Amino acid sequence: MAKKKQQEQLDGFEVIRQWLGSKGLKPFAFQEEAWQMYVEGLSGIVNAPTGFGKTFSIFLGVLIDWINRNPDYHTKTKNGLQLLWITPLRALAKDIGRAMEIALGELQIPWKVGVRNGDTPVSVRQQQKTSMPEILIITPESLHLLLASKNYKQLFKGLHCIAVDEWHELLGSKRGVQVELALSHIKTLYGEGEHLLRIWGISATIGNLDEAMTVLLGADHNGIIVRSNMQKNIAINTLLPETVERFPWAGHLGLKMIDKVLPIIHQSRSTLLFTNVRSQAEIWYQALLDAAPDLAGAMALHHSAIESELRMWVEEQLHLGTLKVVVCTASLDLGVDFRPVDTVIQIGSPKGIARFMQRAGRSGHEPGAVSNIYFVPTHSLEIVEGAALQQAYIEQRIESRVPVVMAFDVLIQYMVSRAVGEGFTSEELYNEVITTHCFADLNREEWEWMLAFITTGGSTLNNYDEYHKVVNIDGVYRVINRRVAMRHRMHIGTIVGDALMRVKFLGGGFVGTIEESFISRLNPGDVFVLAGRKLELIMVKDMNAIVKRSNAKNALVPSWQGGRLPLSANLGEVLRATFQRAALQPETHPLLQFLAPLFDKQKAVSYIPKENELLVELIDTRDGYHLFVYPFEGRLVHQSMASMLAYRIAQLTPITFSIAMNDYGFELLSDQPLPVNEDNIKTLFDPANWYTDLQRSVNAAELGKRKFRDIAVIAGLIFQGYPGAQKKQRHLQNSTSLIYNVLIEHEPTHLLLQQAYNEALAQEMEAERLYNSLERIYTGNIVISRPADLTPFCFPIKVDSLREELTSEKLADRIRRMQQQLDK
Repeated sequence: MAKKKQQEQLDGFEVIRQWLGSKGLKPFAFQEEAWQMYVEGLSGIVNAPTGFGKTFSIFLGVLIDWINRNPDYHTKTKNGLQLLWITPLRALAKDIGRAMEIALGELQIPWKVGVRNGDTPVSVRQQQKTSMPEILIITPESLHLLLASKNYKQLFKGLHCIAVDEWHELLGSKRGVQVELALSHIKTLYGEGEHLLRIWGISATIGNLDEAMTVLLGADHNGIIVRSNMQKNIAINTLLPETVERFPWAGHLGLKMIDKVLPIIHQSRSTLLFTNVRSQAEIWYQALLDAAPDLAGAMALHHSAIESELRMWVEEQLHLGTLKVVVCTASLDLGVDFRPVDTVIQIGSPKGIARFMQRAGRSGHEPGAVSNIYFVPTHSLEIVEGAALQQAYIEQRIESRVPVVMAFDVLIQYMVSRAVGEGFTSEELYNEVITTHCFADLNREEWEWMLAFITTGGSTLNNYDEYHKVVNIDGVYRVINRRVAMRHRMHIGTIVGDALMRVKFLGGGFVGTIEESFISRLNPGDVFVLAGRKLELIMVKDMNAIVKRSNAKNALVPSWQGGRLPLSANLGEVLRATFQRAALQPETHPLLQFLAPLFDKQKAVSYIPKENELLVELIDTRDGYHLFVYPFEGRLVHQSMASMLAYRIAQLTPITFSIAMNDYGFELLSDQPLPVNEDNIKTLFDPANWYTDLQRSVNAAELGKRKFRDIAVIAGLIFQGYPGAQKKQRHLQNSTSLIYNVLIEHEPTHLLLQQAYNEALAQEMEAERLYNSLERIYTGNIVISRPADLTPFCFPIKVDSLREELTSEKLADRIRRMQQQLDK
């Protein structure tokens, strides 16, 4: 019997090997290992570089197992759902589905592949429920919508595998918590019984792989990590300006490098040009079009605010290789298999090693190919980051993703989703939920609080009928009001942004979406840029911005919320070592040699800190008394540290400060002399009482209030409105503020308030990282320098503080005068 079983297994393997051989391909060792582990019934994670076939390591394992169990696999149809493929981005679904359909057709396996996400028509979704395809590619939100439907349990009855693609991208986010909750339920339904349910994660770049598997599979898992021993070969090239400015400022290079970017685009078959934010993508698209009109028709723009049909068209043209260049943001970060792309250009620092490698992997997206990425610094000090990125790649210093814990808002939303579906009993759902990593520590008191919250609104809001969403009927919690169910289904999800306004042409046609806060600042006749088009605002009507095309020379570029990416801890660590190298051994790296004039000037007027040192510069100018500090920990940590330092200094002498910061350091500016010297500098960075001082120094209540707004939306406290008639942002904010103030006064221990404070500390202030940096500084050396004037290191921070006061023209003039004066 065992021998026969082994023979069946070999048959499935042989079918796949022969199919690959017919295409001139041979499986990698990690793929064959994953297939074997899958056939043996194990779950786990596949970890391999971008472009090495991680998708096929799971997908083909499922097919091998199917062939082994079904000798008539060529003819067997309508088998029900076999593989549920969870993907974080809609952009991934079409490409993955296409690759799977090609393989199924060539293998003559009559399976159907379906896609279910926000872009899927209602008719297709209904058809899927009556006749589920064998493979369903789905987003976390759409999976929760499925669980909020009647008779959903039948849809998963024959399911053998759940694959979670790009798990590193979901981990550490509330969408990852959605995946955890869905898996906990499906495992309970079909984890045991007539067939074995296997769960596999797919991940490229992540530092905490073991923890990632535990979060995916549960604490008591018996999973395995299948690692590729191959490393992606990335060629990192930093584009340099003709000369280095000794007093740099953020953004002064950027578009000035366009003449160096264009030859790379023209020499490549196709290029992805990444920016960190959407506004920067719009600016670069227009600048490239102005500088090289021949790119018209061969260049496209791709970011999340562009309407879906245009995005899908861009993705299709990339796949076909008809586009020369696509200017994009993180919307094209992940594993879409754009085979023709051979070059990636990164504008400005990616601020993280994993993000940089992920983007680099978009080119040469096949085994053995070299990924070519060109780094375009936006100011001179970012050239140091180019050297740091090269070193980080050599050392493989990949960031970890910290899993989310106790996300009460997501759990409340999920409880209502289950109540909208087939209902749940308290004991069964509680036992499911506590098997997840996120809610492993959820106690009975918190659980009872949430049951009360979804049924009555809790002790504070129980007089308002709109919060009486779920009813307990004979021990089963259900939503029986159709209006409540409909409103809930429309707002399932954890991504909350500013209220979005649809941008439409006067004559019809959808352009994309833009935040209400931006449009509210415009008057009819003003021209702005969206989706690479110059648009004149005609009027605003029912949350729609009505526009027409414009040929105006100047146009406003929208600034979306989300701001600038903070420097990651790993990259900050490598950056500190690189600055030390610049001070002691600049000849060891060509980029550092290029920056010699800047570093020579810094050494001449101040100091360059070593890896275990913190540089503090005390400078007096006609603007006031400056304290510049350089921890290299990212702008969020610097904002928190600056606030805490200002508070501690004010305890020594009553004094007020203005604060400015960038990713390298921060400034405290006062009109009074600063009581800071070698005798007391150490105490200012003492980790003792850091938490108390931090809370006193920042407006924790205001930060918590901002976080509470998003949490309230996810938990269903605030209704955002129906599609096409969303509540205006100010109304939404007013509603949130009203509820927040009521809870603060009457129920300060409210779980959602606690969550808001915790998220503000973790995300807005990076409290844990702040503490670690204080410890590092306190146990290291602090060097105080007293330059006569501004230095190359502090100059970009000073410029950032001036941005708030001056227009772009006046700012440029002021900077030129400052540079000329300092260069004397």
